[in-house]
Amino acid sequence: MIDSRNKKLARILVDYSVAIKKEDKVLIESSDPLGLPLAQEIYKLTLLKKAYPYLLLGAEDLSYFFFKNANKKQLTAKPEVFDFTVEWLDKYIGVRAAKNERALSNIKSEKLLLRQKVMRQVMDKILKKPWVITYYPTESMAQTAQMSLEELEDFYFKSCLQDWSKIGGQLDKIKKIMDNARKVEVIGEKTNLSFSLKGRLAKVCDGKYNMPDGEVYCAPLDGTMEGEIYFDFPSLRFGKEVRDIHLEFKKGKVVKASASYNEDYLQKALKTDAGACRPGEFAFGANYNIQRFMLNTLFDEKIGGTIHLALGKAFEEKEGGGINRSAIHWDLVKDMRKKGSKVIIDGKVILQNGKLL
Repeated sequence: MIDSRNKKLARILVDYSVAIKKEDKVLIESSDPLGLPLAQEIYKLTLLKKAYPYLLLGAEDLSYFFFKNANKKQLTAKPEVFDFTVEWLDKYIGVRAAKNERALSNIKSEKLLLRQKVMRQVMDKILKKPWVITYYPTESMAQTAQMSLEELEDFYFKSCLQDWSKIGGQLDKIKKIMDNARKVEVIGEKTNLSFSLKGRLAKVCDGKYNMPDGEVYCAPLDGTMEGEIYFDFPSLRFGKEVRDIHLEFKKGKVVKASASYNEDYLQKALKTDAGACRPGEFAFGANYNIQRFMLNTLFDEKIGGTIHLALGKAFEEKEGGGINRSAIHWDLVKDMRKKGSKVIIDGKVILQNGKLL
């Protein structure tokens, strides 16, 4: 039986997130057949709008096989078919569905990072078009989040099925503060960080790119980040979980980094390229329908009362964007709901103990 909530979410993604119109060419990508319940509803709505949907279906098992067996030449080969696909499409909707979120945990970090450099070129082209990505509930995702699948499905749809236009109006208040910010200070556990946003404009995320959404971000001014920050939430990236990340910045660059688990991956990621050790994004998480940690960055970075910092690539748009370039964009989430945690902008407390003031 088809969950009726798939139809409701598909309508938000099609009508609101990327606003599909007649004769739009739309690439709908599902990373695994597990995402088909939502992907099929998106396809149907797109076709009924007299647009041109194309469904690209992946298989997670083959992803593991590829990384296990591919040689360096294969890892660095650009899938040229995507050049045509990206030129063809007008809109992109990605449905990520994990059959096994730890499938790549034993793959060498060098292989994953090498392939990421190649695929970043493809994603950068897609990001210039209207796009939206969501992670569809699966048994693996539920296990990682320590929920039953039914609990995860309820959690997922509650976080996604919201009035995003109304939320955007609320988040605009934070944007206005960040737009005029000169100095930002983040205070918390093992954290005393400062940087500037002078001259930068913030970006409201209200369901247009991620689903669920709910954040306001901006690229820190290059060379201004100083101090230390500790990320109490672990990060799961390409099947590798990295815990207790602690970073020290000097003149906008990571000069010292540590982690209690998988530190090797952290150190290698920071050396991916010249921009990987510099910040590309600072953001407030403001989706208060998300209150629990899931070990899934798309959800965790939106938790109401958190902040996150991305290492690497800064988006190039006027709003939210900066000039740092990198093959990585790694969002790291810090829980600011703990007592004594606060964000200060130009001397005024904006976030305290998880509450946006």
